[in-house]
Amino acid sequence: MIKPVNRYVHISFAPTAQKLSEESRILLPADFKEKEERYSVASVKSFAEDVRFAAALSEGSQILVDRSMVEEIMVKNQLISVVQDNYIIGILESE
Repeated sequence: MIKPVNRYVHISFAPTAQKLSEESRILLPADFKEKEERYSVASVKSFAEDVRFAAALSEGSQILVDRSMVEEIMVKNQLISVVQDNYIIGILESE
């Protein structure tokens, strides 16, 4: 587990399902990545105490982030995703 500092938020994304049409199969290069949307919903795992809106966050909060600004770091053979608080677009409220 990581305890972020310097306004970073440790996040995770829901796993995406592979889309494969039974009618059309196309052979793609091994390094092919499907284009992702710029903004995505993420779940908060932990966050720095100095995040500007820390009072509104909690573990498990759903946030909307600018995916192009998410940093993925390999630590002890584990991939960790973090984003600075200024790239969080909003906090999704429970309905």
